Amino acid sequence: MTEEIRQTLAIIPRKPGCYQFYDENGNVIYVGKAKDLKRRVSSYFDREHDSPKTRILVRKIRKIKYIVVNSEEDTFLLENNLIKELQPRYNVQLKDDKSYPFIAVTHEPFPRVFKTRNVGKMGRESRTGSSDYFGPYTSVQSVKALLDIVKKVYNIRSCRLNLTSKDIEAGKFKVCLEYHIKRCKGPCEGLQTEEDYNENVGEVVEILKGNVSIIERQVRDKMEGLSEELRFEEANELKEKLQLIGSFREKSMVVSNVNYNLDVFSIDGSEASAFVNYLHVVNGAVIRAYTFEYKKRLEETAEELLGMGIVEMRQRFGSEMKEIVVPFMPDLKMEGVRFTVPVRGEKRKLLALSEMNVKQYKVDRLKRGEMLNPEQRTTRILSSVKKDLRLKEMPLHIECFDNSNIQGSNPVAACVVFKKGKPSKKEYRHYNIKSVSGPDDYASMREVVERRYARLLKEGSSLPQLIVIDGGKGQLHAALEALEKVGLNGKIAMIGIAERLEEIYYPNDPVPLYIDKNSETLKLIQQLRDEAHRFGLSFHRRQRSNRQLVSELDGVKGIGPSTKNKLLKHFKSIKRLKESDQEEIVSVIGPSKGEVIRKWIDESKGKSI
Repeated sequence: MTEEIRQTLAIIPRKPGCYQFYDENGNVIYVGKAKDLKRRVSSYFDREHDSPKTRILVRKIRKIKYIVVNSEEDTFLLENNLIKELQPRYNVQLKDDKSYPFIAVTHEPFPRVFKTRNVGKMGRESRTGSSDYFGPYTSVQSVKALLDIVKKVYNIRSCRLNLTSKDIEAGKFKVCLEYHIKRCKGPCEGLQTEEDYNENVGEVVEILKGNVSIIERQVRDKMEGLSEELRFEEANELKEKLQLIGSFREKSMVVSNVNYNLDVFSIDGSEASAFVNYLHVVNGAVIRAYTFEYKKRLEETAEELLGMGIVEMRQRFGSEMKEIVVPFMPDLKMEGVRFTVPVRGEKRKLLALSEMNVKQYKVDRLKRGEMLNPEQRTTRILSSVKKDLRLKEMPLHIECFDNSNIQGSNPVAACVVFKKGKPSKKEYRHYNIKSVSGPDDYASMREVVERRYARLLKEGSSLPQLIVIDGGKGQLHAALEALEKVGLNGKIAMIGIAERLEEIYYPNDPVPLYIDKNSETLKLIQQLRDEAHRFGLSFHRRQRSNRQLVSELDGVKGIGPSTKNKLLKHFKSIKRLKESDQEEIVSVIGPSKGEVIRKWIDESKGKSI
């Protein structure tokens, strides 16, 4: 495995898409699809393969590229396009050149609707050679289910007769079995007008465009009618078919219903770089995707950079498309080429696919840079924290406080410290609450914050740039009073985090701040809160266990503090002490005191009985 492959595996996203393996000469040797790119591509390198061909393939891989898409269905379509275009050595070659099915609606009197793989080709299926095509579809079963329902609901003919008005008037045709089983209304004998038939075809076309609600409404009415007639099997059959065609709601962004021939470009950037994605679309299908980076030198505008990218990519891949889809007009003029900025429709979906890939490439480049320089990631995260929380300085030193008590027993508190976004465990501190009796979280928080920063000031230790309080407005206000008492009010930023809705509170501000649930700022604050909670809870449990052991042994005559400490250190709890054998007790405190403990244990058991 090369270092480049290792870095790619570390950053590849857990998204659906297609991947391409390149050999040392830069040739694509394999194209694959995955609903989880990271898991699938990693599987080639983290195990020993039984197939000799797979082992040879893996040994030849020198570079990996990938394209992300929206759905698992789109991975099938994109893989099909790429294999046909690139013909990689290790892929199964499509000898019969079969492709995914489309649905055709012919342009002829009384149009027909049928499944086909021969898009745009004349033949037996298409008498006129002119049809509208919808698809492609990855599920043949869904296509069959839809066509079956179209026949039942709209009575579209299945015959290939040339139903001209002249031949119908001459009585040249006779109705077939489809008419008698009520699958056709007999337009061949003039029993259905062309106007009525075309109205049905128009609704079918709307369904094929994704407006399934039309047929859903009609089929649902029919199902309810069958149910009222107690024809439950037939009603259930319609229900199952309706569920199958639900997939027609989602339109593919990889293959369009319209046979576009065009280039698609999108751009994204950072302070130092610009990233440009290029999609090459032939007959409505994406057959090439490429993203590259420009290093900015001067104050180049996005319009200038996009124009440079368009020229470079078209020259590199020899594209002569007459239409280019872009997010905005570039600073570029090209003779005989039209720039389009789509707002909706199929072209907007292609632009959205390009934008998704350029954003993914930007994220991947950022992750790759952070792998080489971990400090870069720390700086980025802390910069986000500073921006999101509106801080005056970078929070290189953060401290978080949490209280722990159960019904007021053994109240304790914890302070955890993060330096440069990472836990600094040697600086963690536990606190036994001294001045508070009973369950009073506010007073406990006030005490521990005051003790913490009074001591840091006394010792001349460094102070944090941010204090996080686990709690809402009440705990935050108590902590603020403690800072005022030690003279640090306004000198250290402070926030509270309420756990239920992850709300961020500021001192003296009743309106909380809501941060994006997926943001790295909130994740860091949650990590601080969870670490303080874990650290405080573990200390609280130890305190309760220790006090329980010591308090029960306090009444045993002949057992002093030294002996109690030995028992505490060895057995950890009263339960373990009472369950131990005499030999183990004697080994810890000797035979005479061991006899005293044994007698006490026996008396305790007698009382419990």
